Amino acid sequence: MACIYGDVMKIDTTGASDSTAKQDNLTVKGVEASRKLAEHDLARMEKYKSIIIKVGRAKQMDPAVIAAIISRESRAGAALIDGWGDHGYAFGIMQIDKRYHTPVGACDSEQHITQGTEILIGFIKEIKAKFPQWTQEQCFKGGISAYNAGPGNVRTYERMDVGTAAGDYSNDVVARAQWYKSKGY
Repeated sequence: MACIYGDVMKIDTTGASDSTAKQDNLTVKGVEASRKLAEHDLARMEKYKSIIIKVGRAKQMDPAVIAAIISRESRAGAALIDGWGDHGYAFGIMQIDKRYHTPVGACDSEQHITQGTEILIGFIKEIKAKFPQWTQEQCFKGGISAYNAGPGNVRTYERMDVGTAAGDYSNDVVARAQWYKSKGY
């Protein structure tokens, strides 16, 4: 399946910060921590795999990136209370923020995953327009960062995660996505 937004395997990444790694009491950080976090979510993620792949095909988005966002945002559903997270502001496994979007579908439905993926695609396009000199992969990573903190937060490529949750959002998501690729996503 071709992702028209870039190749996640070609995106540079530093992986998870200490703060993110501590979610699972990991003693490692960086790419290794991101891989372990993704692995800890794999059993829960498997129940969504067919929907993730279906939505990825329909939207020409890499399913591994969708899985990585689900892993980061909700730990594949484990971090949700009645479908909600982020102090009741964000809904579903992709954590659609009700302050900016009207969530659709059940918290783990195809509708929900489609909406989250469309939001990501919109951010990738905004970053591409904001930074026309950036490569396709740089815009892809910038869109992932914007999924967490908005496109206005992305100011430079080198520091795009400043202002994101734990200061590592796109780097962690990219590292998790690269790991999910090896699991058939």
